[in-house]
Amino acid sequence: MSDPLILAVPSKGRLMEQTAEVFARAGLVLKKVGSERGYRGIVEGIEGIEVIFVSASEIVEQLKAGRAHLGVTGEDLAREQVSDMEKRFQIMRKLGFGNADVVVAVPAGWIDVRVMSDLEAVGRDFRRVHDRHMRVATKYMNITRRHFQANGITSYRIVESLGATEGTPAAGTAELIVDITTTGTTLKANGLKVLGDGVLLRSEATLFSSRAAEWTPSTRATLAEVARRIASL
Repeated sequence: MSDPLILAVPSKGRLMEQTAEVFARAGLVLKKVGSERGYRGIVEGIEGIEVIFVSASEIVEQLKAGRAHLGVTGEDLAREQVSDMEKRFQIMRKLGFGNADVVVAVPAGWIDVRVMSDLEAVGRDFRRVHDRHMRVATKYMNITRRHFQANGITSYRIVESLGATEGTPAAGTAELIVDITTTGTTLKANGLKVLGDGVLLRSEATLFSSRAAEWTPSTRATLAEVARRIASL
């Protein structure tokens, strides 16, 4: 009996629906087995694939641990959860949905702060006046640290955001934010502006393969067939 290729896909919501739609266009019809509320499935029309339905965040962990050969999740989640993503995952195809940008946004009233390089001077001035670092609220702590380090920004501290990040400057719990946005409307409504070079990542739903998974001749053959069909999109 050949080894199955494990494909992890989002378990609910619009991401699950859009994943199913895109795969169906490629002739890969996802079908749950057992209950419609179950978390296992197959791909109709191609043998040798077991589908697991899990959260987008858990898909990253499944790929990282090698428990899934392929997975569909947001590039933002992959890069946040796996610092050396390129070494652990291979991007097979960006799927054209779930688009959003991870951005640095500051209060619109900071008229002299236009680009990332302005933040270090602002941070030093802020610390001199307030005797503390300026706070950056975000759910993307690792992406933020890497990007700020690459831009030579050291005068800040991260405040983990567990709720509506865009509201933290107005609430007085942070001075600026790193958050995900699709249109920027919510940021503007909260009196924030995106820095001119403040797009850290343009993310979308992506089909990844795991370098940590056990690849046998049968799973590689199945991968080749999936890749051939996905390439037709």
